[in-house]
Amino acid sequence: MDFDVMQILLDCGIILFATKAVGMLTRKLGLPQVVGMIIAGLLIGPALFVHTGFSGLIHPTEAEMNVLKSFSQIGVVFILFSSGLETDFREMKRSGVAASCIALAGVIVPIALGTLVSLLFMGGLSEIHNHEKLMNALFVGCILSATSVGITVETLRELGKLKTKIGTTVLSAAIIDDVLGIIALSLITGLGGDGSVGETLLHVAGFFAFTVGIGWLMRKGFGLLVKIYPHKRRTSIFAFAACFFFAYAAEEFFGIAAITGAYMAGLMLSGLGDSNFVDRKVIVSGYMFFTPMFFAYIGISADFSGFRPSSMWFVLAFVAAGIIGKIVGCGTVARCFKYDKKESLAAGFGMIARGEVALAVYATGSALIAKNGGIDPLVATIFLIISSSILCPILLKLVFRDHHAAELAAGNPHAVTIASEAIENVHHDLDAEPDEPDELHHNDENAKRS
Repeated sequence: MDFDVMQILLDCGIILFATKAVGMLTRKLGLPQVVGMIIAGLLIGPALFVHTGFSGLIHPTEAEMNVLKSFSQIGVVFILFSSGLETDFREMKRSGVAASCIALAGVIVPIALGTLVSLLFMGGLSEIHNHEKLMNALFVGCILSATSVGITVETLRELGKLKTKIGTTVLSAAIIDDVLGIIALSLITGLGGDGSVGETLLHVAGFFAFTVGIGWLMRKGFGLLVKIYPHKRRTSIFAFAACFFFAYAAEEFFGIAAITGAYMAGLMLSGLGDSNFVDRKVIVSGYMFFTPMFFAYIGISADFSGFRPSSMWFVLAFVAAGIIGKIVGCGTVARCFKYDKKESLAAGFGMIARGEVALAVYATGSALIAKNGGIDPLVATIFLIISSSILCPILLKLVFRDHHAAELAAGNPHAVTIASEAIENVHHDLDAEPDEPDELHHNDENAKRS
């Protein structure tokens, strides 16, 4: 299907202007800019005006929507690649067990609550013996297991908490959560008669073997490249290429979300010389165009046209199960690993956001609904994505504000470092100006050495 290039240009202009304008407003109000970007998508799209006759400032055709979706997917790939570059291997190793257990709870508890809620709206718990309804209910629960890593990462970065112990734990748990969610979806669709459980588990194992093997070679090659061409844009371009290759391989060869592949690419390059230089290029490139597209797309793609008021009770129960399941499951496990109350709440709040992964899970399992009938959770999923995407950064900001104030009051020197990072992130990452030419950086370093 053809699309109008001029219309795409107009849509991009509206999106960039709206996300930045509303993002600046929300920051003035003390809220993360992520919230403003999502709200901007709702305001310029057709979702809020479906019954008014106004189609919104942006009303793309299906072909044009696919173009905007592609931009948004590149945006979230950039976000996860950057977070991988910024991940501290040593901190991740220390939080590995805790992150895995938090992720496991973040999958099991929401699936259990979602299954329970669905059965209650399909005739009661007695329907658990009905195979078709049970499969439908399990699938609905599986949607709740997904976590939108991009929203959590951007909020943690904006708050200066991405590199802290709890930030690394939440990020690691969110990545593991997606992998476990994919495995759970494969098991459920396999039990429902679609797909092969064994084959999917083999793909997951193959992906991690690929990541370690190819990633180790890539790490060695990048280290050599940096020694030959320090602070050159060519190193960043090669790193970008590796990011896209990993993202493609994860999705196409192993059935793992492309964002997981992008994160692993960044992780393989983290800690090397020029990693920070590359990360800076990624952040600037993303924030100039692709990252606003990702957050705005969530609001623009919302579709409430098929919603009926009678379905509101299920929607509310579904959203509540999704949010409570993550907070209780992840927060409780974090507390068991000796995180304090504020950090445990942050672990739960950081996992509640849903985005593109939840929609991908729905699309993957929608054939199960068509086959077995029952509840179609599409509208409820959209409500969950919008509400959780707005709540996640707000709740994280509230809990970290109180936690950070307590650290400063106690004279924790690490809190001062985090405060500096937060200020730097707000002023440089979100309002970044283009970097000086690489040659100037190189000459500056030579001057310092002299």
